[in-house]
Amino acid sequence: MIKGAALRGYLLEEALAWLLRSSGYRLLVHESQDPEELATDGNTLRVRGRGALHQVDALGEFAFTPAFSMPVRLFLEAKFYQERCGLEIVRNAHGVLHDVNENFVMPAGRRPRQRYQYAYALFSTSGFTPDAQKYALAHQISLVDLSGASFAWLLGTIGTTAWTLEQAQFHLGMSGTFPVTWMRTELRKELGTWTASAGLLPTPAPADGRFRDEAQAAIAGFAAALQQNSGAELLLGFPSAPFILPLAVSDHLAFTTYADAQPDHAVRIRRRGNGGSAEWTLSPLGEEGAYELAFKLPKQVEDWISDVEGKERRRTLEVKEQFLSAITIYRMNGGGVRAYQLRYEASSLSHF
Repeated sequence: MIKGAALRGYLLEEALAWLLRSSGYRLLVHESQDPEELATDGNTLRVRGRGALHQVDALGEFAFTPAFSMPVRLFLEAKFYQERCGLEIVRNAHGVLHDVNENFVMPAGRRPRQRYQYAYALFSTSGFTPDAQKYALAHQISLVDLSGASFAWLLGTIGTTAWTLEQAQFHLGMSGTFPVTWMRTELRKELGTWTASAGLLPTPAPADGRFRDEAQAAIAGFAAALQQNSGAELLLGFPSAPFILPLAVSDHLAFTTYADAQPDHAVRIRRRGNGGSAEWTLSPLGEEGAYELAFKLPKQVEDWISDVEGKERRRTLEVKEQFLSAITIYRMNGGGVRAYQLRYEASSLSHF
């Protein structure tokens, strides 16, 4: 029998894979999509490094290639822990990143081979220790803390779904091991992150019809909850900084209506509160009522802003100018990807 903790981890991985695809990335799920870089063991995807194969929770290829660069691929790792993620987890991410980015050999006589720039993002439901944050910022590994109020609905939905699945196997007396592969494939079908052309292995349904029906209902409910909140709570911003911003928007329609009409616009950025409790908001400059996005910065950045009395306002401005001067949001729009550029202008009245 499987424990709820393991189920919560699996569900978080699938939710974040869906988020990755919704944020302008093409999901990579099978070696057939890139036989030279990827390897598949059953339904487990691994990426070839210079010295080893590395398992991934989710892997996405960015829809656009930055100028004077290589195509970007993003490792996404999910940690549903009770305790904060420590230095050893971030150090492992750095080792993986270094190994895969060095895996390039051009033997004589062979055709030119495509090369990629891999990046890494760690998502944690309980945050990160100070040492982990310092190490991640130094090595440009993005840390995303899901412990804030903006993601309470997601963690609550995961917890409820995991509990329902755990109780179903217990009360219905399901024999054998829990059908994890079947559960994840069913969820990918519901979320649209699974395609038969990807080459995933067939996953027979559980023989116990009662368990299958209850599990399918729980999976469908989980997928529906994600889709209902798409663009509202699961919105990623990419600033000119070594971290990703999980953005909360109170009115999804208001944001997309404004951004579709003005995909490149100036914004006002404000910081409210102090230290680790500080929250940042941004809204269109001169039209603050059109929409509002809220986010939090890494705790190490907040600690730097607040650690010297009398310098908080100056340091807040420095963070805006250096890290938040341009925030890009990518959203799937039909069959394509739409990019929004939110620009902070230091000369505006949005300094504080």
